[in-house]
Amino acid sequence: MISERLFDELNKQINFEFYSAHIYLAMAAYCGAEDFDGFSNFFKVQAEEERFHAMKFYNYVNEMNGRVTLDAMPQPQNNYKSLLDVFKVAYAHEKIVTSKIYSLTDIATDEREHATISLLKWFIDEQVEEEATFSGLIKKLERINDDPTSIYMLDNELATRVFVPPVTK
Repeated sequence: MISERLFDELNKQINFEFYSAHIYLAMAAYCGAEDFDGFSNFFKVQAEEERFHAMKFYNYVNEMNGRVTLDAMPQPQNNYKSLLDVFKVAYAHEKIVTSKIYSLTDIATDEREHATISLLKWFIDEQVEEEATFSGLIKKLERINDDPTSIYMLDNELATRVFVPPVTK
């Protein structure tokens, strides 16, 4: 049986995942305003992924007879120095997400809550992918170093990204 402490922490994660979507929409808006439609698309898709993550936690809490509670969100950062700055901020945010997932896993492990550990294993694997994606894009942007042709090509590449919900329970 899931403890109130663990339900509280799961609710915090639900809210943080929705906040993450909010952050990425703000990043998409910044990129769109700078006429980087492909980069904007990348962050819109990222926001969809975060909403999917929030709902995965949401549905789990409901399945486990818990109560989901939603909180207000802080305002996200809306302005950046450059595309590279946007991605560095996003990468730092993903590292925070990873630390929160690890913390939840520690609590679930301490409480021997195996169903929650199973759920969190999926999120741990997802975070490895998320951090690798942002790290790789940062490296590309650093190599590009404001070369207009290369930025144009990367913008076109990111315009093709679509959200495909993973096949999960």
